Amino acid sequence: MTQQMQKKSFSEPDETRNFDHGHLELVTLGGVTFGKATLEPGWRWSTCVKPIAHTDSCEAPHLQCLLSGRIHIRMDDGTEAEFGPGDVLDIPPGHDAWVIGNDPVVAVDITGMGEYAKPH
Repeated sequence: MTQQMQKKSFSEPDETRNFDHGHLELVTLGGVTFGKATLEPGWRWSTCVKPIAHTDSCEAPHLQCLLSGRIHIRMDDGTEAEFGPGDVLDIPPGHDAWVIGNDPVVAVDITGMGEYAKPH
């Protein structure tokens, strides 16, 4: 049996999850859940998503590409880095993150969004 080409669009996501200062649009294709996160100025994982996740830090791994905005990541071990448009990130579990500046962060993630900000 041959597979057929498939297409989905973030403009018509399978699911949308809203949280303080942001939202996540999800599409699943080929067994992979893609997430497009839009994080507004003032968004910080530890204040906006932690109340949903109920963990001390973000435990989702992220393999993502930043399309716009700037984000700062602090790992639980204290290492920190800042990322901007065009950067491709591989962030392991155990981190906090926040938007830098006045522009929204838009990122497409292919590993960590299936359960991200999902109410339990």
